Amino acid sequence: MKKTALITGITGQDGSYLAEFLLSKNYRVVGLSKNTRFSSPNNISHLQDNIDFVAGDLCDYTSIYTAIQETKPHEVYNLASQSYPSESWKLTLETARTNGLGAHLLFDIVKQLNPDCRIYQASSSEMYGAVQETPQHEETPFNPINPYAAAKLYAHNIAKIYRKSYNMFISCGILFNHESPRRGLHFITQKITYAAACLKLGIETSPLRNEQGEPIVNQGKLQLGNLDAQRDWGHAKDYVEAMWKMLQQDAPDDYVIGTGQIRTIRELCETAFSYVGLDWQNYIEVNPRFVRPSETGPTVADTRKAKEILDWQAQTSFPELIHEMINIHLISIASKSI
Repeated sequence: MKKTALITGITGQDGSYLAEFLLSKNYRVVGLSKNTRFSSPNNISHLQDNIDFVAGDLCDYTSIYTAIQETKPHEVYNLASQSYPSESWKLTLETARTNGLGAHLLFDIVKQLNPDCRIYQASSSEMYGAVQETPQHEETPFNPINPYAAAKLYAHNIAKIYRKSYNMFISCGILFNHESPRRGLHFITQKITYAAACLKLGIETSPLRNEQGEPIVNQGKLQLGNLDAQRDWGHAKDYVEAMWKMLQQDAPDDYVIGTGQIRTIRELCETAFSYVGLDWQNYIEVNPRFVRPSETGPTVADTRKAKEILDWQAQTSFPELIHEMINIHLISIASKSI
């Protein structure tokens, strides 16, 4: 019998790659979305004829209840969130509702209607916050320092409570930073790779804008915050396989997913700009406006458990990821200038 998987946040980066992966496994894929008719291209435009859609909002009890009742999923992947840690300072209540209470609502409805359904909960390395040890593993203490991380930790803890108290199959993936050409432009990897592509093509003031409403590239410069922030960056396409593998195990559990390699934003700039033959130091400016009130990290994954139990490890190297993102930007920018 063909399995049904319900994906919340299906139009996001992770949701789109997961939908592709599950379709390749012969799943019936159902996407939960506020809009079931899309008027503009998005990450799943190429998949729309192969996906069923159901209208729903993770914060709305009735729509989630109806979605679970009607689709009767074997697996649920909860990827919907307010996904920008930096924006969570401006959207504190929205972040708490969607990332924290929304997940809680979903677990509770599945418990009522379909308790045998397996759930994947998207947790985050941001939960480690001001880190207690490096690298971080499943037993490393959490210490969140932004509203995004606090909301994610609430959902993570509720998942564990429902797992233990109601014998539900809920596995949490503690994913470290994972990027791709499908990332939103507010993320640092996209800003840097987009800027490198623009400047390679001689565009000194870009048409696309940052979260401040200003051109991402402005008069030949890209403005960033803390260049010494350290992260573990991998490719989202690799990480969705780990999500699926978690739900194929005999028992639910929590897994750290990452590359196990740490780099600074400074190194990210160097990798991106050197790929297009430019010296990043001529184009990057530090602006205090883009420095977070408090900085997570340094975050780097200890992936021994995922390797041993899930037989999973990242396949895409850091340079390969950055080069792919730049190449997509170069093609996109060039096509729009023709």
